[in-house]
Amino acid sequence: MNSLRNRLAVLVLIAVPVSPTRAEDVGGRWGTEERERAYYPIVNVPIPKDLVVEAGAFCPLPDGRIAVGTRHGEIYLLGGIDEKRPNPTFHRYATGLDEIFGLAYRDGAFYVTQSCELTRVTDTKRDGRADRFETVSDAWGYANYHEYAFGSKFDKAGNLYVALGLSNSYDSYALFRGFALKVTPEGKTQALASGLRSPGGIGFNEHGDLFYVESQGPWNCSCSLKAVAAGSFQGHPASFNWYKYAPELGPVPAAPKSGSRIVTEKERVKQLTPYAVIFPYIRMGRSVTGFTVNRTRGKFGPFEDQIFVGDYTLSVIMRATTEKVNGVWQGACYPFREGLSTGILNVEFTSGGSLVCGGTNRGWPVRGPKAFALERLDWSGKVPFEIERIGIEPAGFRVAFTKPVDAATGGDPKSYRVSTFTHPYHGGYGGPEIERAEPTVTAVRLAPDGRSAVLTVDRLARGHVYEFDLGALRSRDKDDLLHRNAYYTVNEVPAGK
Repeated sequence: MNSLRNRLAVLVLIAVPVSPTRAEDVGGRWGTEERERAYYPIVNVPIPKDLVVEAGAFCPLPDGRIAVGTRHGEIYLLGGIDEKRPNPTFHRYATGLDEIFGLAYRDGAFYVTQSCELTRVTDTKRDGRADRFETVSDAWGYANYHEYAFGSKFDKAGNLYVALGLSNSYDSYALFRGFALKVTPEGKTQALASGLRSPGGIGFNEHGDLFYVESQGPWNCSCSLKAVAAGSFQGHPASFNWYKYAPELGPVPAAPKSGSRIVTEKERVKQLTPYAVIFPYIRMGRSVTGFTVNRTRGKFGPFEDQIFVGDYTLSVIMRATTEKVNGVWQGACYPFREGLSTGILNVEFTSGGSLVCGGTNRGWPVRGPKAFALERLDWSGKVPFEIERIGIEPAGFRVAFTKPVDAATGGDPKSYRVSTFTHPYHGGYGGPEIERAEPTVTAVRLAPDGRSAVLTVDRLARGHVYEFDLGALRSRDKDDLLHRNAYYTVNEVPAGK
């Protein structure tokens, strides 16, 4: 009964109407769908009328096709996904699996992360239909519909990684629920990290390190990207009861104190990993999901080597960049594209350099009007005036742009509005933005080419999100920014030279 009440509480929380202030945030900080269309049009990928394709995972194939794993446990191979006006072929390769949220391919075999196990799926008869299903790892428990499992692509050593959600928001009733696991090429499963709550995807950042997406909920006031290092604790203590089965993790971490701050608890709980990139609630998503890195070599515009991540509830795509400071990961997130047709579960780049997006509206309310959809984001060839990325400096931040900024606005400190906030680190579901402040940008050094500006800020606070509003800036050809806001999570401040 307690488990049922918890799940209902989650559903009620997600369905709460947006307050007027938050609605203004969504409309004012996004509300750019018509302008976005000129740079990144949304192309519908038609699905045959007799098929239900609720995409939970994508995998590009060597022959240019893309494989789609679905919530219903099917794998479809799509040909023609990159055609200008796509009308792709759908070939059902496999069925009978369960909620596919991880799909990798190697040496003629698919490696499928489904709720109950990691499965190798092959076509031994070479007739285009899977006929062999082998368990690679079933080292975790599964007994509840909400116990999702998310899988990665292969790393350079041939390992795969699985992120396991809790039995519900608050508890871990089945083995290793709330853990991240590593599965070696030999099939050995090792515990990698604990403290996960409700992951939405696991993979590698633009630097090749392992990350996962965490959802807003207990011990997580907003969604976030988090780095996954061996032996790390990701913040939710419900999974501590499984440490006795994972000696490779070492001793059980100290219990975190609810109501504290993440930077405070990090000093006391040595295994605790802070959020690398916080996505401010509603302004930057409500249920962040699968992510991928742009390696298209310019085919997708000016955002090479950046993370693209979906959001289920708001049906949007966002960008993120990360950097390591004093040995700790942190970074920024940026709006990118709204107006998708359903709740986004995953995204992936095609061989042609487009971003394919897919998902469903099953289970929770979403902004997109369709029950399920496949869509493709193309780059039109036009470069938008955007905040390309933000990095931290010893006394402030470096902001890079996709187009040169004019000297009049770019050299004026008043053009750079900055505010900050943090969250309580607590066991309650979600939480407020607290300790708000408005630091002053005291100086700006605009690069001669206008493509970057170094800001001196009078206050850098660890554990805070720095919210940028750069709406006053203009490019040299008098464009205003397509998206005026960005959000940088400060875990560490670099030392001065």
